[in-house]
Amino acid sequence: MYNWGIIGTGWIAHEMGEALNRMNHGIYGVVSGRYENALSYQKEFDVKHVYHTIDDMLEDSHIDIVYIATPHNLHYEEMMKALEAGKHVFVEKSITVNDNQLEEAISLAERKGLVIMDGVTLFHMPVFKKVKEIVESGSLGPVKMIQVNFGSCKEYDINNRFFSKELAGGALLDIGVYAVSFARYFMSESPKQILSTVNLFETGVDETSGIILNNSKEMAVISLTMRAKQPKRGLIACENGYIEIYNYPRGDQAVITYTSDGHSETIKNGETKDALFYEIEDMEGYVSNKYSKTLEITSNVMKILTKIRKQWGMIYPFE
Repeated sequence: MYNWGIIGTGWIAHEMGEALNRMNHGIYGVVSGRYENALSYQKEFDVKHVYHTIDDMLEDSHIDIVYIATPHNLHYEEMMKALEAGKHVFVEKSITVNDNQLEEAISLAERKGLVIMDGVTLFHMPVFKKVKEIVESGSLGPVKMIQVNFGSCKEYDINNRFFSKELAGGALLDIGVYAVSFARYFMSESPKQILSTVNLFETGVDETSGIILNNSKEMAVISLTMRAKQPKRGLIACENGYIEIYNYPRGDQAVITYTSDGHSETIKNGETKDALFYEIEDMEGYVSNKYSKTLEITSNVMKILTKIRKQWGMIYPFE
């Protein structure tokens, strides 16, 4: 069992706290931008230690894994500090804001023999691992087309981090990382061509976008918006059938429809409510084996996201 330290006390950190406690792991330490928030989190989740600063936490030799649950713009600095301190790091999505940041972190982790993992839940959901096996078996024929939707209707509030360029807001890094990850997970190789178009919100962040990824074998079509609802639907279309996964960020079932006669089959594997359990299990397994199975695809996804933003000419103020 590993000792976990939590950086950040927002809603996703609360979900992680609940998951760790339900798995009887407990939480060794917590730190927040506001000390009173850390004290409240300690009380709620029976955390052993509260720290005044991130540096105080990282100096504690008892902590094995640091979980970073702060806004996107802080991930790189906090991850690099944790790696320098010799900690394994689990970072919420998006893991960094651009590919250069992630490559620097990967290089540091490799030098120190440490593990990095990000919080794209679909990489760890059992149904995705099962569907991946089916796709790679060739039973449905080669993949031809992937379609992914994600629409999240964020309440209009220009002070919210979702709409702030200073906090790396916008649909792409918040929800688009899931959609691009879905597409890349089922593509046989990295896309050679990336086409995209965007409508910007009044603050300059991306509100709505369309993205096409093409590697000559498969094509993926992605639609994103953060001011209108869309079903979270991912579809993998093969020659002999297609697979649909709804609510795919934490999906627990997939429906296969066969081309020959139109009949369908439902595959159920795992539970949506246990999404963070699977992440914790995989992270600890990676630490035990000194190898992250998802880091290569995470790195490729971040390269794609960075290229898309470059097409849009959208640069965050701190880059």
